[in-house]
Amino acid sequence: SFDQRAQKVTKAFATILHHVGINYAILGKEEMCTGDPARRAGNEFLFQMMAYQNIQLLNMYEVKKIVTICPHCFNIFKNEYPELGGNYEVVHHTTFLQGLINEGRIKLKDAQTFRGKKITYHDSCYLGRGNGIYEAPRKVLEALDAELVEMKRCRKNGLCCGAGGAQMFKEEEKGDIRINLERSSEAIATGASIVAAACPFCNTMLTDGVKHAEKEDSVQVLDVAEIVAQSLQ
Repeated sequence: SFDQRAQKVTKAFATILHHVGINYAILGKEEMCTGDPARRAGNEFLFQMMAYQNIQLLNMYEVKKIVTICPHCFNIFKNEYPELGGNYEVVHHTTFLQGLINEGRIKLKDAQTFRGKKITYHDSCYLGRGNGIYEAPRKVLEALDAELVEMKRCRKNGLCCGAGGAQMFKEEEKGDIRINLERSSEAIATGASIVAAACPFCNTMLTDGVKHAEKEDSVQVLDVAEIVAQSLQ
C-alpha cells in the first residue's frame, strides 16, 4: 500500500470489484505490513509484533475473508498467521478473478485492448512453488483474445525474479548476472509484448530488467489485474 506501482494494481483490482458490484472494505491508514519481510530477514521479534497487531485489528473488525494482490501477503496470512491466532479465508486476486470469469461476471473475449498480442506470464515463487497456484492466472489470461506464450522456465521450474526471501532489501551479492536481468531476458525472448505478473515484487524486478535491456518501447510489465481492468466491457 506504500508502493506507488503497487497502488496502481490495487486500484485496478478495485475497479474490477466496482464493475461487478462487489462490496469490500479496506483498512486504509490502519493497514500495516504483514511482517513477511521481517521474518524472511530473520527479525522474528518484529514479525510477531506486526502480526499480532494485524490479527488484533482484523479480529476487531470481524474480518472473515482477505483478498490480496501480493503472494507474500497471501502466503503469510494463509500459512503462518493461523499459528498466531489469525484464521481467515485468504484468496489471491488471480484466483478471485478466475472465479469471476468462471461465473460469467467478467467477459474478456470481445475486448480489443490485447487482441492479437503475445502475453507471457511470470510465476511468482510464493504463489507457484509455495502454494501450488499455477492455473488461476493463466486461466484469466487465456480468457483474453490474446496468445499466451510460456517462458523456457515456467511453473514449478520458473526462475525467481530475485526479490524473494527479503533479497529485495539487502545489498546484492556478486555474480555473473543479476537474477532479475536473467529472468527479464527470458521473458523478452518469448517475443511477448506483455509480461504478466501477479506480485508487486516481481512487477518491480521485471520492470527494472526490461528497462535495463532498453525494451520499454516494445515490452510492458503489467499485473494480471491491470490487464483485466483494461479489458472490461
